[in-house]
Amino acid sequence: MKYDFESIIDRRGKDALAVDGLGNGWAPGSPEEGFDPIPMWVADMNFPTAPSVCETMAERIRHPAFGYFDPREEYFASIINWQTRRNGVEGLKPEHIGYENGVLGGLISAMNTFCSKGDNVLVHAPVYMGFSHALKNNGYNLVLSPLVRDEQGVWRMDFADMEKKIIENNIHAAVFCSPHNPTGRVWERWELETAMELFRKHDVYVVSDEIWSDLILASHKHIPTQSVSEDARMRTVALYAPSKTFNLAGLVGSYHIIYNKRLRDRVEKESSLSHYNAMNLLSMYALIGAYTPAGEEWVEELRQVLTRNAVYALEFISSRFEGVSAAMPQGTYMVFMDCKEWMASHGKTLDELLKMGWDVGVAWQDGRQHGGDTHIRLNLALPFSRVEEAFARMEKYVF
Repeated sequence: MKYDFESIIDRRGKDALAVDGLGNGWAPGSPEEGFDPIPMWVADMNFPTAPSVCETMAERIRHPAFGYFDPREEYFASIINWQTRRNGVEGLKPEHIGYENGVLGGLISAMNTFCSKGDNVLVHAPVYMGFSHALKNNGYNLVLSPLVRDEQGVWRMDFADMEKKIIENNIHAAVFCSPHNPTGRVWERWELETAMELFRKHDVYVVSDEIWSDLILASHKHIPTQSVSEDARMRTVALYAPSKTFNLAGLVGSYHIIYNKRLRDRVEKESSLSHYNAMNLLSMYALIGAYTPAGEEWVEELRQVLTRNAVYALEFISSRFEGVSAAMPQGTYMVFMDCKEWMASHGKTLDELLKMGWDVGVAWQDGRQHGGDTHIRLNLALPFSRVEEAFARMEKYVF
């Protein structure tokens, strides 16, 4: 490979919550003496970002003035070209694109446009804990429609349950996660079409979080929610960011795509009300450097690395961890392990199981934060040697 995804970078003391946050209450516990931490909880990567990102930022830093600014034309052109090349998006213009400090902030701006405080919002379960916290904190009620695993173990939407929940709870807003976190599902076109037709039928507006859309594994393909019909294009607020793809969460910077002008005007008004939803100069250059041909080349190699890690992890789980199951992720770099049978046969609680991993440096995440009562969420965005070491420890000391 042209890019380095194998070197182990020391993140200690370098502003990495994944490592320096261990043992701080809600985070995984610190390992016992003799074990170094393997960070597999926070959804960021243990790889250096693409060189084109650092090069573009460094070039701008050489100019020693950082005053007020407007977004450059290159910023919008980079997003348009990226969405066209990677997702086949047509007709995207600069006026359809708006800045958001973060996807969760964009979610709340859209919800404040769609809803009144106290309204019910449809969300699939298991649910990314950021959605739960943000929606509840802003006065919205989550109505959960569980995803179900089919005969092949693939997570699927239950359309009958979704419609039932929409009708019974008078729902007019939904949060859609594509690809889905934490299950790793990459929705097929027919699934998106069926969901969006259901939302059209009951006049439900949609926030589609597509922050993971570049990290598609193996031969799967991301289909933008807005692309499946003209109605979907007009009732959906889509949220994106380079942060997951390029490991840039600490720089802050996301964006929305909204084609419906009335909806766009209202969301942008909501986003402006804090007077703090403003672009950072260096994060703008980070996006410009990321969304280049060199950045895309780096992403394609990253996808190969993540696919290899996921295949290894799932084969290890299925062949060596009796009583533990997981679906092969089609996108993201997360695995959602169900330990129900193992816990029952060994008389262990999830808290006890989690601590067994934390004690030997496997810093995995409590799945209850995402609605999985017997689940553990694993981040596989590490050098392969670290993935191997983590699973070796799980086999020897845990399972």
